[in-house]
Amino acid sequence: MTEGRGLVVVAEDDPAVASLLRLYLTRDGFGVETYSDGSTARHAIGVHHPVAVILDIGLPGTDGIEVCRQMRAAGDRTPVLFVTARDDEVDRIVGLELGADDYVTKPFSPRELVARVHAVLRRSQPQVEPSTRTVGPVAIDVGRRRVWTSGTEVALTATEFDLLAHLLRQPGRVWRRDELLGAVWGYSAAAGSRTVDVHVSQLRSKLGPTCPIRTVRGVGYAADERGDLT
Repeated sequence: MTEGRGLVVVAEDDPAVASLLRLYLTRDGFGVETYSDGSTARHAIGVHHPVAVILDIGLPGTDGIEVCRQMRAAGDRTPVLFVTARDDEVDRIVGLELGADDYVTKPFSPRELVARVHAVLRRSQPQVEPSTRTVGPVAIDVGRRRVWTSGTEVALTATEFDLLAHLLRQPGRVWRRDELLGAVWGYSAAAGSRTVDVHVSQLRSKLGPTCPIRTVRGVGYAADERGDLT
C-alpha cells in the first residue's frame, strides 16, 4: 500500500526490525513493503518503483550490497540506505562506492532512520528554480539535477550531486568534513568523516581529470578550476 509520501521498500530478514521500521515509516506517512531476502526485494523494487529503499547488508542469498549493485547497474537511481549489524568500515565504504546514499549501524533509533530517509529524499528532489553553474569543463544544472563534463553527461547519485552542488555554491571556499556532513548529509561529524572522503573519491572517479574538487590537507575540500589536486 502506498501512502502520501510514497512507497519505501524495506529488505530486512529480522522480523522484529522489519516490523519496527514498518511502524515508524507508516506513522510518518509512507507506504511500506517488507521483504526478507534480497532476490525478492530486488524484483519488488523493479515492479513497484519505490521512492526509497532500505537494505540490510546481511540479507540471505542475494545480500544488500549485491541488490544495490544490480540497481545501479540497471540505471536505477532510487535512494538507498544500508542497514548493517557489522560496525565494519569496509562494509560501509563498499556500499557507498556502489552508489548507496547513506547507512546506519544496528542498533539504531527508528526515528533517526526515518529522518535519514527524509534527508535522502530531499537530496533527490529537483530545485524549484533551475540554476546552472560552470567550473572549468564541469557544468551543473541544479534545477534539473544534471551534470556534464566536457559536454558529456555524468550520472551521479543524489548524495554525490548534492555534495558537488554544495561545493560549487562557493568556488574556492574550503569546507571542513564536519561542515560538509552537516550541510549535505544533515548530521554531525560523529557519523564519520570517512563518508565524505568516499563520496569525493566517487566524484573524482566519475568526473575524471576535470573534477573541480581538491583536497586541502588537514582541513577538508574545496571546488575550483584548479581541479583534482591533493
